[in-house]
Amino acid sequence: MTKKHYYGTGRRKTSIARVFLYRGNGKITVNCLPLEEYFGRETSRMITRQPFEVTNMLGKFDSQITVRGGGDSSQAGAIRLGIARALVDYEKQTTAKSDTTEETVTLHKLLRTSGLLTRDARKVERKKVGRHKARRGTQYSKR
Repeated sequence: MTKKHYYGTGRRKTSIARVFLYRGNGKITVNCLPLEEYFGRETSRMITRQPFEVTNMLGKFDSQITVRGGGDSSQAGAIRLGIARALVDYEKQTTAKSDTTEETVTLHKLLRTSGLLTRDARKVERKKVGRHKARRGTQYSKR
C-alpha cells in the first residue's frame, strides 16, 4: 500500500519544483539530498521552510521535492510556492465541505495573507536587437 501524499507545483523565474508531502516528522529532501546539503545559504533554507512556519506544521510532514532550472534563490522560491500549494491540497482532502465555518482560519487564508500563494511572475527580460542588453543602448558619443 502506498502512502498518502499531497502535491503542489511551484514556479519562479525559470525554476520548476514538484513537491510531495507525506505524514512524517519534518524531513525535507530536495533532489535526493537533505535540505541542509542542497542549499548552502541559510536564507534559502529559511525561505523553503516559511509555509510550514506560518501554518505551525513544521514537524508534521516529510517533503520529497524535485526542482530544476534557475539558481539557488529561484529554486527556493519555487519550492516555497510548491509547499504552500501542497498544504492547501492537504487541507482540501482532509476537511469536509460541511465542516467549514466562518470562525475557523483556514490554511489557505493564512498562506494567502502571508503572500505565500502568489506566484512571482517576474522573469528576465529578453535582449533586443541593436541593444547591449534588454534596455541598455549604445553609449552616446558627442564627436
